[in-house]
Amino acid sequence: MLPDGGGDDEERWLAEGIAGVQQNAFYMHRALDSNNLKDALKYSAQMLSELRTSRLSPHKYYELYMRAFDEMRKLEMFFREETRRGSCSVVDLYELVQHAGNVLPRLYLLCTVGSVYIKSKEAPAKDVLKDLVEMCRGIQHPLRGLFLRSYLSQISRDKLPDIGSEYEGDADSINDAVEFVLQNFIEMNKLWVRMQHQGPVREKDKRGKERNELRDLVGKNLHVLSQIEGVDLEMYKENVLPRISEQVVNCKDDLAQFYLMDCIIQVFPDEYHLQTLETLLSAFPQLQPSVDIKTVLSQLMDRLSNYAATSPEVLPEFLQVEAFAKFSNAIGKVIEAQVDMPVVGAVTLYVSLLTFTLRVHPDRLDYVDQVLGACVKKLSGKEKLEDSRATKQIVALLSAPLEKYSNIVTALELSNYPRVMDYLDNATTKVMALVIIQSIMKNTTCISTSDKIEALFDLIKGLIKDMDGAQDDELDEEDFKEEQNSVARLIHMLHNDDHDEMLKILCTVQKHILQGGPKRLPFTVPSLVFSALKLVRRLQGQDGDVTGEEVPATPKKIFQILHQTIEALQCIPCPELSLRLYLQCAEVLLEQLIDSFYTSSYCVIAFLIQAANDCDLEPVAYEFFTQAFILYEEEIADSKAQITALHLIIGTLQRMNIFGVENRDTLTHKTTGYSAKLLKKPDQCRAVYACSHLFWTDDQDGIMDGERVLLCLKRALRIANAAQQMANVSKGSSGSVILFIEILNKYLYFFEKGIPQITNTVIQDLIELIRTEKQNDSSASDPSAEAFFASTLRYIEFQKQKGGSIGEKYEQIKAS
Repeated sequence: MLPDGGGDDEERWLAEGIAGVQQNAFYMHRALDSNNLKDALKYSAQMLSELRTSRLSPHKYYELYMRAFDEMRKLEMFFREETRRGSCSVVDLYELVQHAGNVLPRLYLLCTVGSVYIKSKEAPAKDVLKDLVEMCRGIQHPLRGLFLRSYLSQISRDKLPDIGSEYEGDADSINDAVEFVLQNFIEMNKLWVRMQHQGPVREKDKRGKERNELRDLVGKNLHVLSQIEGVDLEMYKENVLPRISEQVVNCKDDLAQFYLMDCIIQVFPDEYHLQTLETLLSAFPQLQPSVDIKTVLSQLMDRLSNYAATSPEVLPEFLQVEAFAKFSNAIGKVIEAQVDMPVVGAVTLYVSLLTFTLRVHPDRLDYVDQVLGACVKKLSGKEKLEDSRATKQIVALLSAPLEKYSNIVTALELSNYPRVMDYLDNATTKVMALVIIQSIMKNTTCISTSDKIEALFDLIKGLIKDMDGAQDDELDEEDFKEEQNSVARLIHMLHNDDHDEMLKILCTVQKHILQGGPKRLPFTVPSLVFSALKLVRRLQGQDGDVTGEEVPATPKKIFQILHQTIEALQCIPCPELSLRLYLQCAEVLLEQLIDSFYTSSYCVIAFLIQAANDCDLEPVAYEFFTQAFILYEEEIADSKAQITALHLIIGTLQRMNIFGVENRDTLTHKTTGYSAKLLKKPDQCRAVYACSHLFWTDDQDGIMDGERVLLCLKRALRIANAAQQMANVSKGSSGSVILFIEILNKYLYFFEKGIPQITNTVIQDLIELIRTEKQNDSSASDPSAEAFFASTLRYIEFQKQKGGSIGEKYEQIKAS
């Protein structure tokens, strides 16, 4: 099309052309000043001949064209003045310019005189325009033809036979005006497209760039068309849009199709687009595969959604024309037709469709979910997205509902929302999770049901646990801390006034965060603990047994959950934090229960002592026991509470394995001393024989002091005997032998443990003692004691029959 030439050559050619225009324009002006029409036409034709060059690029040609255009406007004014004075008939002038030697100057002059001809109204405007648009077919060189037709469009735009115009003719004149503009547009588009196919293949990109510089010459026709008053919705729908769409589709040029579709969207009114959606959208699937349809279609949806936002009164029309269904169907057809469309293109279309839906139909969650489902369908069969652009669009897709509804609960109702998130890579999953949490924080969203919490934690799982293929070593420490702090803040926002539902929420959170691994637990566990303690404070005075799955929220149940949670934290290990959380638990429970139920205080102490033991902190554990004893001495006066507290202390101390000999001896001595000082003898007896377990444990490196075990049991026998004597004095009978039977069972327990001090002789003597006491009891026998003693003897016989080492141990004992 254009000859090769360097920048210097082109500048020289342009300078020569401008010099030719200026020189001939000078002579033309001299002729005009002397009213010499013949010479004026001669020099103007020579000036216009400079536009016949093929050596300039479009940009340089435009400079040359504008120089000639300025001169032609002066020539038009001269023609108009001549015809006004009557010096020359406009009809004769119209015929005269057609005798110019070269076709290009002739047509420029013809268009100029044609403008004067229409202005004079000596002929219908539609006839002159029709003649001009047909005559311009004489120039088929793309560059020269485009600028010639652009000149025709420019001089005629204010002379179209439009409604209300001074050039309006009969009733059909509006159709003639539209036909003139459409025909000029079609011919210009053909010339514009033809440029791409002229010249060597190696210059294809260069020609594409040059064509892009010329696109506005073609697009101006559509702008002119949109300004015609007579082009109402009916004409646009029946004539204008179908003609333009047909030309766009048939030209089969990607640059032209993209630009012209964009022009249609930009220049015509929004209400026209809304009422002609089906026709307009039907063109998109027919466009070339290389056309950037997503951008154009997105612009159309954005424009219509803005139209709906600024004009709420038109929203019913969107429903009436089924805009969402038509857009959704068109996008599906486009994606189906363009099999090579990259994922980012398809996702971008769905982002625009979702944006449109949220603006126009914010109340239709089914539409929103349908868009997400269509995206899932497009992504099905693919692994995690690796294209960063596509990933960015997915994030935009998922963020749109959060921004619109300002409530993650609404997004949780969308079944396809988590399915879309599944296609994000691990890093982007974390980014999206942070977006969700930030949305919750920003809008102070309260998520109040366990099923919603379950769905939410499934969405943010990238922050809660290690994902498949994730490399923790690659994480930035500061970023990781910020992520986990966000999760911790989220846990604090979970709330429900119903205690049972709040307990379910805590259980759900616990289930998820315990999967977080050693790096996450120190950040997330404290939040769960403090949220649980808030519930404990709300449950003041409640308690109950914990059985089954559906249990009411009680402090006991919550502290079981807390104990499990903090135990997981200890396994990391993280002793200091674990201990702090145990202390916090103790503080809350003491706040609730110390004034009304003292044994609960010992539950806390046991809790704390066990924590100190697990953390291998002997001084702290010893201090806890000290506080327990102080509390026992100073605060607990009720005998039943004392019994419960002592047995709790005994059980806790028996499990401890961190004390040295001196500390343990001190604690066991204090415990046995308190046991022997209980108010009632039976309670003393039971507490003392329970203390025997403090001196014999089965744990590795545990204490095994048979002498002190036997000492405790003998002391218990003495107390039991004293109880018998007191019963004889007060009731006139020896009383029940139940304490002796209980002590017998303790002897049997330690006998089987292999304590050498507990022999079969000792056991036999105790059996005989029980029998003697029973015989001496003149009162009615105690059925429970009888059954208990019989059961114990049967157990001894059963052990004999086992044989082996156990049978040999029991062989010398006579139970019958």
